Amino acid sequence: MDQRMKAYWRFRAAAVISLALASLPAGAAGAAGVQQIELVRPEGARHYLLQLPQILAAEGRVWPMVILLHGHGGSAAQLMGTERSVAPMSVWRQLAVREGLIIVAPDGLRGSDGLPGWNDCRDDAIGNPDSDDVGFVDASIEREIAQDHADPGRIYAMGMSNGGVFVYRLAAQAKHPLAGFAAVSASMPAASRCAAPTRPTSALVIGGTADPLMPYAGGEIHLFTQTSRGKVIGAEATAAAWRRIDGLLDPPAHSERIEHVDPQDRTQATRTEWGADRAGLQVELLRIEGGGHVEPSRSQRYGRLYLSFVGAQSGDVEVAEEAWAFFKPKHLTREYDDRNINP
Repeated sequence: MDQRMKAYWRFRAAAVISLALASLPAGAAGAAGVQQIELVRPEGARHYLLQLPQILAAEGRVWPMVILLHGHGGSAAQLMGTERSVAPMSVWRQLAVREGLIIVAPDGLRGSDGLPGWNDCRDDAIGNPDSDDVGFVDASIEREIAQDHADPGRIYAMGMSNGGVFVYRLAAQAKHPLAGFAAVSASMPAASRCAAPTRPTSALVIGGTADPLMPYAGGEIHLFTQTSRGKVIGAEATAAAWRRIDGLLDPPAHSERIEHVDPQDRTQATRTEWGADRAGLQVELLRIEGGGHVEPSRSQRYGRLYLSFVGAQSGDVEVAEEAWAFFKPKHLTREYDDRNINP
């Protein structure tokens, strides 16, 4: 094993320890209310974790559905907080209870590097699986619409890192159009095997300017070793691409520096929005000045050892709350579906 791979596996071991020591609110890692669903796909059995609204049986009611996509080497269990090494997106489980949401967290398949991930269209990414992940997520959506009353007009997706890059593909190719998506620490590929997206979709792009893995301004992705995992165009170029798709070429409708909560936090968050109608097409860029390859969160704080590898974590926003505030007003109409399901 060469020195780069030894360094990588040392990091993996350290990250597990650090995540286990992360500060968690009481009960955040409980598994109550989470089911595992299995779907038989051409590539074999696929699984996702599911949390349903507590009053699902309400007659005639349909429910918004949020799909959570883990990063390379991550898991659905981390996102749902059903194991000790939880992620900030586990806050979605609290939102599900408060807002009446269906939460779906699929598991990616292992690629040639032995780590789970997503087929995100990067032509130059080493190790990604070649599975039909869009088909798998589509099948999950179809099941939830048919069996658990998910609202076809309120399907949203949020991904971190490799999961965020895959969200861009999902927004472009999913059979069921998304009403909105969020990508954290993830930019669009510079070299893609897939056609450029054309379907208008509301997009929330979240990135840290000091991300040591997924460069904010674009360039090569490095996963804790010198081995490149492909190139991306950068967070601001990604937001600009979706602005063009959505026809939002005017100056921003709103821009603000978010109130800084912790004087010890060396990051600074700025929210910029294009599109004044929150119920219509919008693009939002959440720029975390000094932020690393990590989800911003006030309640789910990673340990110092982990942050020494991935960079600073902002505490000025709760990433799940930010995404839900962006998603909540957006509801596709049947006319929108007819125009955009096969653009």
